[in-house]
Amino acid sequence: MKAAMNRWWSWGGALLGIALLAYVLARIDYARFAETLARARGDYLALVPLAIALEQVVRAWKWRQLLHPLRPVATARLFGAIMAGYLGAMLVPGASPLLRAWLVARLESLRMSALLATVAIDRLVDGVVFTLLVATVLAAAIFPDPGGRIQLGLAVGGAGSLALFGALLWLLARYKRAARRADGWTERLAVRLPQRLQPTARRIAASFADGIVWPQARWRQAGIVAASLAMKLIAATHFLFAGLGFGVLLAPLDYLFLIVFLGFIVILTHFVRLAGGFILGAIFALGLFGVAEEQALAMVLTVQLASLATVAAIGALALWRYGVAFSELRELAGERR
Repeated sequence: MKAAMNRWWSWGGALLGIALLAYVLARIDYARFAETLARARGDYLALVPLAIALEQVVRAWKWRQLLHPLRPVATARLFGAIMAGYLGAMLVPGASPLLRAWLVARLESLRMSALLATVAIDRLVDGVVFTLLVATVLAAAIFPDPGGRIQLGLAVGGAGSLALFGALLWLLARYKRAARRADGWTERLAVRLPQRLQPTARRIAASFADGIVWPQARWRQAGIVAASLAMKLIAATHFLFAGLGFGVLLAPLDYLFLIVFLGFIVILTHFVRLAGGFILGAIFALGLFGVAEEQALAMVLTVQLASLATVAAIGALALWRYGVAFSELRELAGERR
């Protein structure tokens, strides 16, 4: 029953997304769109994949700081694992954290569950920094919103996200304390499992707790937060460079609004499984600032295609460099589905 409901939910989201996308695309003046592409500045467009790669290099450096209490790992190796994880996620959406944790565990002889804990902290720090950007946008950015619905949505989403991320960080800390105790709730759960599964469950639980770490050095702590902020600012340059390529230049805070707004759109469309949600959201958001639909479509397609090409190229190179067959990554992704 649950599988059938999920299947219908997926199909419903896909059909609704396709219908909305078809409506938007029907409004495009394709002669003007072709003219927009013909006048594109290739030098600016070439910066988009470079910015996409740089954003993930910063993520790799941030992950290195989180992993340092467990083991120092080279940023270049972590960067390759991240890009390979994104490549695998093209097969199974959402599998990227599992795949990159598996790859680093294999390369560095670390436990995968411990690495997954560091990935969770990585994502939660990003989430907290994102909510701070939401507050900045609400306080300083100026964007068309006659009914105040966008501002209200951002405020509610930001407050809810901050509460959620804070609660999850608190739960991780509680989990680590419980895992250290012989009578903690993790042990009480383990003893309820069949006898043959208890040793494995205890090992995974202890390993995950070992990965809930925070570096002692103040500069590493500050670097993790600064890297999260830098990633968001670099992400904003994706649309900056794509826009410059097609003759569009917005105010600095407008790009910050785009990152915040599209961040919520990605979460929402993932939840409702709305096909093409990012394209629809980007065209709508750019339209708020007077960007023509033809230019907006060119910009969002540039960002998406550059992202796919960058992930495919660097991810495949990383798999080759680390001696991992793509079929092996695909099998692992299928097992984790």
